[in-house]
Amino acid sequence: MPKIKVLDAAADEAVEAAARYELQQPGLGIDFERAVDAALDLLEEEFAPLVSMPGAAGTHGAKRIILKRFPYDIVVKERDGEIIAIAIAHHSRRPGYWRDRQST
Repeated sequence: MPKIKVLDAAADEAVEAAARYELQQPGLGIDFERAVDAALDLLEEEFAPLVSMPGAAGTHGAKRIILKRFPYDIVVKERDGEIIAIAIAHHSRRPGYWRDRQST
């Protein structure tokens, strides 16, 4: 089983997104948190359907797991037997903003 590390910036993104969803509809933020946790569990169990990121990010090894219910990806990089979640990224907001985190 690979070890999962979530960068602080990615964790902050998840918290902020959950708060926005909770403001829209009570309980929706909790559902988002559960979706993120379930995806991270899949990553840890090596059952996650990882997809290479398009463009330059993909050629540098960035992959993503796409959340089913929410328009978000968990962007990951595999390094030394560890999976690092570098972003919890909305599909259409600031594409590629997290690229500088790939070296972290």
